[in-house]
Amino acid sequence: MQILAATDLSTRSYRAIRRAGLLAQANDAELTLVHVVDGDQPADLVEIETREVGRILDEQINIVAELRGVRCRRTVIAGDPFAGILSTAESMKADLILMGAHRKQLLRDIFVGTTIERVIRTGPYPVLMVNDKAERPYAMALAAVDMSESSAHAIRTARRLRLVDDAHLTMVHAFSPPGKGMLSFAGLQKETIDDYVAKERLRATNELVAFLESNEFDDRRWSRRIENGRPVEVISRLVEAMKPHLLVIGTHGRSGIAKALLGSVTEDVLRSLDLDILAVPPMR
Repeated sequence: MQILAATDLSTRSYRAIRRAGLLAQANDAELTLVHVVDGDQPADLVEIETREVGRILDEQINIVAELRGVRCRRTVIAGDPFAGILSTAESMKADLILMGAHRKQLLRDIFVGTTIERVIRTGPYPVLMVNDKAERPYAMALAAVDMSESSAHAIRTARRLRLVDDAHLTMVHAFSPPGKGMLSFAGLQKETIDDYVAKERLRATNELVAFLESNEFDDRRWSRRIENGRPVEVISRLVEAMKPHLLVIGTHGRSGIAKALLGSVTEDVLRSLDLDILAVPPMR
């Protein structure tokens, strides 16, 4: 297995390196650390910065406890961070990319997206955004399920990467009864509306059970939650209540102006939640 950890030498990236080390140990994987130097500067400055960053990465490889015994190398390239990370991942045939959560820049994020979002949108690689300190394997995780092949693939990927081996995994499905608003507008009694919502919950539960069975997701340590509300609201509410260490979510193949302006559930949770998030693109 090949793991790539992208670092900008920040504390956020240091957490990603430590988590990458733990995963490399668990998977007997090879780990590559990559830093992208700003290529839009004089060549002599690029050369100086490249040497200095290389020295820093060598030091980290030698002193980070989680990297001991790991087959680890580093590379420093010049260019745009987004393109540099993807080109490195392609050259090494990465199975997983780890990145630290980036500081948000509101206007840029609206129209372009952070580096991590651009990597997730464009590349075919699972991306683990690391927010928390990496001290032990994940013990509690949530997986967002919308009954699609994308969500099934995300769960299978988390298992393949051994991210949830030691975790209690809760499958979360958000349902929103399509006629609830109309019933309320029509002035029907609360009991009638509650009965309708209960029937919709049962329908959603049956669909989720069928989805889990068809994908052979039958681990006894796993549980399921069916919650009424929009996906982002439900996920956020459960993250607050359950305090999981990891969220697993699949992305859908959207592109162009719709993706840039409308966003997605994945991008919303990446920007709003402060836990580790594994974002998995569709199979290609």
